[in-house]
Amino acid sequence: MTTELSPDAVTGLLERARQDYQDLAGRGLSLDLTRGKPAPEQLDLSEDMLSLPGDRHTSADGADVRNYGGLQGLVELREIFADVLQVPAGQLLALGNSSLELMHDCLVHALLSKVPGAESRWVDQERIAFLCPVPGYDRHFGLCERFGIDMIPVPMTAEGPDMDVVERLVAENPAVKGIWCVPKYSNPDGVCYSDETVARLASMQTAAPDFRIFWDNAYAAHHLTAEPVEIADLLTACADAGNEDRVFVFGSTSKITVAGAGVAFFGSSPANLKWLLANNAKRSIGPDKINQLRHVMFLRDADGVRAHMERQRALLQPKFEAVARILEAELGGTGLARWTDPKGGYFVTLEVADGCAKEVVRRAADAGIVLTPAGATHPYGDDPRDATIRIAPSYPSLAELEQAIAGLAACVRLVGYEQKVAA
Repeated sequence: MTTELSPDAVTGLLERARQDYQDLAGRGLSLDLTRGKPAPEQLDLSEDMLSLPGDRHTSADGADVRNYGGLQGLVELREIFADVLQVPAGQLLALGNSSLELMHDCLVHALLSKVPGAESRWVDQERIAFLCPVPGYDRHFGLCERFGIDMIPVPMTAEGPDMDVVERLVAENPAVKGIWCVPKYSNPDGVCYSDETVARLASMQTAAPDFRIFWDNAYAAHHLTAEPVEIADLLTACADAGNEDRVFVFGSTSKITVAGAGVAFFGSSPANLKWLLANNAKRSIGPDKINQLRHVMFLRDADGVRAHMERQRALLQPKFEAVARILEAELGGTGLARWTDPKGGYFVTLEVADGCAKEVVRRAADAGIVLTPAGATHPYGDDPRDATIRIAPSYPSLAELEQAIAGLAACVRLVGYEQKVAA
């Protein structure tokens, strides 16, 4: 709880905050919380994978992984991740190392070739728009900007995007061709979509017959507690609702094994798979099946993935706990900020007073703490409230992270009390 402070009390708190910030700036820090990269210790967990596959050159079906072909990817790897991504192995492709690359390609293919159900190519239509739940993932927004796709912000709730807004927008406007979704431990606020949200996404009426849900299930296996959250199966829900072509499912091993040499997955309906494979055949003669075999041998099965992610959790959980502990100690009860306490994923969202986020980020940078730019969580980099800051705790060491969060809290106090005094 916060209590109303007298002007003199606020002035005193501001003077203390200024002194704390001076002390912070004098430490000569150089800390980076900009992106959700795995820490070296996390990457070390997969060190044994790098010596694989050794002298083994064949997949389960006897194909030589050193050669061309196999556009769908190794079936044994698809079987391992079918449960994780809630996609039957027969409707799942294992491809290159980047799910972002797959999202990029799906947009390009939709622009240049008709997706199933489309009346024309997207590039031939007057206007294309995507719904963007906010706060959201800056790289999704970057893809839309890259291709001139209009972005329509949709508020996030504790159960996912505000479905009343989503349903209205998709029903009334045929230019709305898609929605970005990070359904589990969402980037950046950690929200997990409720069963009702999934059901409404699957069954809603859309003005565009070629509407697509870009279901970026990036954190499907990335739990931070002993009780993993489960979400409803959107692919099955869409099929049951008569909209089997509606969803593109994306996932990858990038934050499971090695970020720079993982495997990306695409799951969807048979018609969408046929469409993507036909387009991919023009640009690829097959994915890196040696890397896929390496993953199969290292992870072994779905239980192997779960065991490996428990080792990841042991490294990540203390960092997220440190963020929560320090923010509560430094900002709890001040009324200057609130923050998320995610059960999985890679980010914490810090919400400061309206009009303060950019200044907090600037003051932090001046003190040697680099954060994701304020506004990155919104389309076009424009957070109308200038209030949202994304914290990425994974990469720094625990000691560095503790320094950075304490320093960030000092910046929040400084800017927050400056605003109160000026009001």
